Amino acid sequence: MIQKNSIGILGGTFDPIHHGHLRAAIEVYEQFQLDEVRFIPCKIPPHRTTPQSSAKNRLEMVKLAVIDTPFTVDDREMHREGPSYTVDTLISLHEENPNASLYMIVGADAFLCLPTWHQWEKIIQLVNIIVMYRAGCPAPDLNTLAEPLKQRVLAPHEKITDFVCGKITQHMITSLDISASQLRHLIKTGHSTQFLLPANVLAYIEKHGLYNYLNRYSTNHSMEISKT
Repeated sequence: MIQKNSIGILGGTFDPIHHGHLRAAIEVYEQFQLDEVRFIPCKIPPHRTTPQSSAKNRLEMVKLAVIDTPFTVDDREMHREGPSYTVDTLISLHEENPNASLYMIVGADAFLCLPTWHQWEKIIQLVNIIVMYRAGCPAPDLNTLAEPLKQRVLAPHEKITDFVCGKITQHMITSLDISASQLRHLIKTGHSTQFLLPANVLAYIEKHGLYNYLNRYSTNHSMEISKT
């Protein structure tokens, strides 16, 4: 097995996964020349309401979304009981990849809430953190962070890939104003979600009737998915 030296980690409920997730991942993957980006679906989110779709369905949608991409899917949180704490995931990843640098890829809003996460001080000792913000939006002011985080923010001339862990940087991504809640609403009300999420993910949603799917459009062009 080839040892991966740099592993990007993109967690979330992915309820459902969409092109905003995928485009952000590919831009970070290329910009920081990562060996891998792993999508890690969260089974039981500690800081959010219960996802509308089951953990199994969300995992399957992520698997479909990453077909023919450089990404992989990691289902370890699906096999743990209780809240899916990020720190537990990172500890297990470190145990499996002791020589790799881990890069937690996170949106600006979620990052600014980091001090509310379970054992957040340990998290920043286990990974480098890449904070994404959208083009056309102001970058988050990291100077307002609490001191344990502020002192880990890299200067503009520093490269996060020069550090094994414990550093924070920002990266501007293409602004795709897509949200999972928006998609759920469109699906529930029977409006088109074409070009907002992968076609095979939409076909899975239709086949399994997720998000109270209402079909107001012809299904003649829907992609066939084998029974799961």
